[in-house]
Amino acid sequence: MENTSSVATSNPRLKFKVQRIIAILSFLIFAGKLAAYFLTNSVGILTDALESTVNVVTGFITLYSIYIAIKPKDENHPFGHGKAEYLSASVEGMLIIIAGLFIIFEAIKRLFIPSEVSQLDIGIIIVAIAGLLNYLIGWYSIRIGKKNNSIALISGGKHLQSDTYSSIGLVIGLILLYYTKLAWLDSLIALIFGTIIVLTGLKILKETTSNLMDEADFYLIEKFGQLIDSNKSNEWIDVHNFKLVKYGDVFHINCDLVLPWNIFLSDAHIEGEKLKSLLLANSPEDIVFNVHLDECFQNYCMNCKKENCNERRGEFEIQMNFDMKRFTKEKIEN
Repeated sequence: MENTSSVATSNPRLKFKVQRIIAILSFLIFAGKLAAYFLTNSVGILTDALESTVNVVTGFITLYSIYIAIKPKDENHPFGHGKAEYLSASVEGMLIIIAGLFIIFEAIKRLFIPSEVSQLDIGIIIVAIAGLLNYLIGWYSIRIGKKNNSIALISGGKHLQSDTYSSIGLVIGLILLYYTKLAWLDSLIALIFGTIIVLTGLKILKETTSNLMDEADFYLIEKFGQLIDSNKSNEWIDVHNFKLVKYGDVFHINCDLVLPWNIFLSDAHIEGEKLKSLLLANSPEDIVFNVHLDECFQNYCMNCKKENCNERRGEFEIQMNFDMKRFTKEKIEN
C-alpha cells in the first residue's frame, strides 16, 4: 500500500530562484572583501575573503544541486534526485575546511614574515557591511529552506550567518589592531577565525554524512510513534518495523501493522488507509508510505481490543503502548 502526501509545501522553482540570488550576492560580497584585502594587506581580512570564496563556489554548486534535486523521479532514480542537496552540502563542508587550513597556514607564516598593514579604516567598514549582508542573506536562505524542506538552503544559510559572527570578531580585532599598531594581532585574529572556520566545516560534513548514510532520525520516529499511539484504532494491535528515510523533500516511511487474523481483506485495507491518512495529515512534508499488514496469529489476544471476536484465546487486558525499541524492531517475538 503506497501513497504520496497531497499536502506538499515544497516549491522547487522558488528554491532554485532563491539560491541563484544568493550565489550572485555571494560573488559581489566576495569582490568587496577582496578589494578590502588589497587595500589593507591584512591577513585577517584575507581570512574573510577566502571564506567568501567558499561561499561563491558552494553557492553555485548548491544552485546546480538544487537544479538536479528538483527533477522528478524516473526509472533510474525511483526515489528521486533529492540526495544531490546532501552532496553539495558535503562539498561545502570540505571546501570550508580547506579554506580554514589555508588561513591558519597564512597566519603562522605572517607571524614569522610580517607585512605592513594599511588603510584599515576602509577595510573595517567594508568587512562590517559584508558581514551584515551575509547575515540578512543567511536569514532569508534559512527561512525559505525551512518552508521548502531544503537542507542545502538551510546549511548554506547557517554558513552565511556563521560568516557574520566571524566578521564581528574580525572587526573587533581590526579595530584593536588599528589603535594599537601591534602587527602580531593580525595573525592572531586569523588563527582564531581560521580554527573556527575549520570546526564549522567539520560540523557541516558530519551532518551531511549522516544524511547520506541514512542515519535514523529518532526524534522524528518517536514523534510519529507517539502520534500513532495516541490515535490507535481498536483494530490496530501493534505497529513495528517502522523505518523513515528522507530523499530531498520526501519522507519514505515503511512499517508493519498487526491486525486481527480473521479480518476481511477489504477491512484490512481500510485500516491501512486509516494509518496512512493519520501520518499524512500530521506531516508538513511529502510522504511516500508503504505498510505491510500482518495477522495476529492469535498471539496478541491480551492486547487486542477487537469486539465480538469468536477466535479469542484470552481476554483483553492492556493495549500496547508506544515503545521505541519495539516500534523500530524488525521482528516481534511473542
